[in-house]
Amino acid sequence: MNDSPARRTVRTLAPAAVAGGLLLAGAGAAAAHVGITPSATDAGSSSLLTVAIPHGCGESPTTKVAISLPAELVDAQPTVNPNWTVEKVTQKLGAPQKLADGSSVTERTAQVVYTAKAPLEAHLRDTLVLSVRLPVDAAGKTLYFPTLQTCGAGQTDWKEIPAEGQDPHGLQAPAPSVTVTAPAAATASGHDAHASGSGLNAAPASVTSDAAGDSVSGAAGWAGLVAGLLGLVMGGLALLRTRSRAS
Repeated sequence: MNDSPARRTVRTLAPAAVAGGLLLAGAGAAAAHVGITPSATDAGSSSLLTVAIPHGCGESPTTKVAISLPAELVDAQPTVNPNWTVEKVTQKLGAPQKLADGSSVTERTAQVVYTAKAPLEAHLRDTLVLSVRLPVDAAGKTLYFPTLQTCGAGQTDWKEIPAEGQDPHGLQAPAPSVTVTAPAAATASGHDAHASGSGLNAAPASVTSDAAGDSVSGAAGWAGLVAGLLGLVMGGLALLRTRSRAS
């Protein structure tokens, strides 16, 4: 059989098409997971965590969603959703826990439970929002929020935590998670100190830069004023010439 250019092209493109199909399938599977989208990830920052419920349990509608908080968090403020009732489940601590502001707590919010006022049909999606303050000492950590999705028939327990180096999208029911990052200000400060060799040497450079900027701004301001005055003078002369010719 002749090996025509068309056949060679098909053989070349086939593996790429298969790989592309696998990528799309993986993206679809990832989108089907219950997940969290944070509005902020900096340690010590306040963040709105949007928990997406993309589908039911097979063909069964969702009736309840119980979101468990990681041990690093002591509280979460649930946002009202008109389609659901909401309650916080508290847990007594074995010993008082001191917070970043110096206060202490003896219990924490262990779980936030949303119950659907009317079952959420399996082919529809909804989002549930929690307000939390990310721990100041959690930079670099991944916080997991195991979520139990209860349906009219059956349930899905989104609680699987990946092993180190494992892709969570390969899990059947991965727990929603948020990876906490270092505060931007701290990162910038550390970078400046490293670049100058010392945090103490960074301040004079900043002052010098500001002074130079003020000088440039002052010069630009005077230049603008002079240009404006020259414009007024030239305009006046032009007006006098016009009147002289008219007379």
